[in-house]
Amino acid sequence: MFIEPLIKGEKRGWIEVICGSMFSGKTEELIRRLKRAQIANLKVEIFKPLMDIRYDEQKIVSHDDNAIHSTPIDHSQKMLLLAQEVDVVGVDEAQFFDPEVTSVCEQLALRGIRVIVAGLDMDYLKQPFGQMPQLLAVADYITKLHAICVVCGNIANYSYRKTAEQTQVLLGEKDKYEPRCRHCYHQS
Repeated sequence: MFIEPLIKGEKRGWIEVICGSMFSGKTEELIRRLKRAQIANLKVEIFKPLMDIRYDEQKIVSHDDNAIHSTPIDHSQKMLLLAQEVDVVGVDEAQFFDPEVTSVCEQLALRGIRVIVAGLDMDYLKQPFGQMPQLLAVADYITKLHAICVVCGNIANYSYRKTAEQTQVLLGEKDKYEPRCRHCYHQS
């Protein structure tokens, strides 16, 4: 892929990644940053995976019911087509996107766009989740958020699955997952 060098004075883009366990406030923080960009009169485009319809088919919605309009897409390449003439791109639930999402985010940043990505860094088995390791590797800024362990009240890094289902991707909320610290995660 040929990339033209920046001309002096052109705006430069970057990639921010917000990660952590379920219930750590990732989507809340993504919405906060995107709304601030809108307040600053920046052109913002927001994407989420087509499969994520837990709270709303169109909006990104946090567990605290904060919401912002988004465009559901089935493949990350669509971001390149839909993010024309924008200043900021937001991506929620990045772990569910295809392997090209990292390259897409880099291409957007090279266009001078601020790219803000949120997603789970680990699945319920404490394994790296989807493309998040690659996104973390190329990120210019990383924010790792923590939940509170529902068992002991300490800082929680892990998404503990309360059901017997063993597929890696299982959309759910508090009915299927709870945040746990390292100690309490291993006690079960």
